Amino acid sequence: MSASSHKPAPVKSAPTLYVIIFMKLAKGLFFAGLALTAYVLSDNNLPQEYKSFLLEMKHYTHLDPERRFWVDLAGKINAVTEAGMLRAALGIFLYSLFALVEGIGLIFRVTWIGWMTIGESAFFIPIEIAELMHDFTWIVFAILVLNIFMLWYLFQNRQRLFKH
Repeated sequence: MSASSHKPAPVKSAPTLYVIIFMKLAKGLFFAGLALTAYVLSDNNLPQEYKSFLLEMKHYTHLDPERRFWVDLAGKINAVTEAGMLRAALGIFLYSLFALVEGIGLIFRVTWIGWMTIGESAFFIPIEIAELMHDFTWIVFAILVLNIFMLWYLFQNRQRLFKH
């Protein structure tokens, strides 16, 4: 046999997969940044910082900080402890790692990462449907549609996209 017969088949272009990879990496980086922010803010005086934030927002956006949403949020922020913030930062960071591992694994077309991504998409679909039944929002609907599309695309193209 010649040396050329041992070369692996070239990886086929998959623009939809590249979009999924980009979304996974962006999601991972966003949540890693959110985790870092939670960690950095964990030892701050959150109620005071929230009050300052609302005043700044009111100045620039004419936001009414007396609306029920902002008042309820202030009550929740008052209940947050430093330990709670650190636990939240750790949880958010682990979630970000999950998305980053998926994105990097999809870049290299690792089979088990493909299955993990399919499983993650399938896992969240019933949760998103339940959320929509409880309180319909267009954002959750868009995420649901995107999740169903990713699940369908990755499952339908798994033979072509991933190493075996």
